[in-house]
Amino acid sequence: MRLATRRNGTRDGELMLVSPDLTRWIAVPTIAQTLQHALDDWARTSPQLDARYRELTATQWRDAEPYEAASALAPLPRAYQWADASVYRNHARLIYQWRREPIPPRYEDEPLVYQGGSDVMLPPTAPIEARDEAHDIDFEAEVAVITTDVPMGVTVEAARDCIALVVLLNDVSLRGLIPSELSRGFGFYQSKPASSFAPVAVTRGVLGNAWKGEMLHLPVHVTLNGNRFGCPNAGEDTVFHFGEVIAHLATTRSLSAGTIVGAGTVSNADPETGSACITEARVRQILDGQPESDLQPYLRDGDRVTIEVLDGAGTSVFGRIEQSVCVRKDLDAR
Repeated sequence: MRLATRRNGTRDGELMLVSPDLTRWIAVPTIAQTLQHALDDWARTSPQLDARYRELTATQWRDAEPYEAASALAPLPRAYQWADASVYRNHARLIYQWRREPIPPRYEDEPLVYQGGSDVMLPPTAPIEARDEAHDIDFEAEVAVITTDVPMGVTVEAARDCIALVVLLNDVSLRGLIPSELSRGFGFYQSKPASSFAPVAVTRGVLGNAWKGEMLHLPVHVTLNGNRFGCPNAGEDTVFHFGEVIAHLATTRSLSAGTIVGAGTVSNADPETGSACITEARVRQILDGQPESDLQPYLRDGDRVTIEVLDGAGTSVFGRIEQSVCVRKDLDAR
């Protein structure tokens, strides 16, 4: 089934079921008013939501309203936790070259993760706001999962069963702030502003053969100002899968239902697939011998970014992230 959250004037919106072609949606308040409410009691609500979804599909969604992308919030407008991993070998290779550091020891033995801010998750059409282009604004196309309650010490096998939904996001980074922050030895904060999410969260069942080995196996299409930027496959060249990352996160603590777990920026070794972030593209250009003056620039005010995943029939799986960059020069005077 496919779920979304519609804007209704509250912080958490209202839970909606979405038709397979993403053209119709309907609220289900008698089952759960919000997605977090559904996740809090997933063993009860999931079968009920699935039954309602099948009923709507059988009647061709005749009781549902037209889907409105502008009314969609992030599936979880605020989450109890957002933890991001780095499971793509090629991305790690290129990013640590950019940082002029070796890949961390035991990178392929234990998942590399950090905890990000989860109090604000942006809608799919929200602007990418920044205070200064000099912060080197970058997009990062990622696939993530949303969990049910995960007990401390969960096994990898059991962690697979804790995956409730799959989502698509843009994990914005301010690359110009990262080196200074990390040099202080305490991780990301100001360099990681709010992330934006595609409107639709899906269960693994609707992905069919595109979900295997606890990873999504479909290309992630990224455009910048209407031009193709990359379409790396989310299931290729990974060090760990979501079950392994979740089990790692729960080594010494339980995870609350509604935890979002990312796999990191999607990346393939084949340069023909392009890139899912600007920094990776820039490092590739440097390795190809291009001079600094010819490198792909970071995002500028007014630039437009889209991120989308299409299934084998060309239907959008999660809906589209479609954002414009807005540099908030009005904040400089504060």
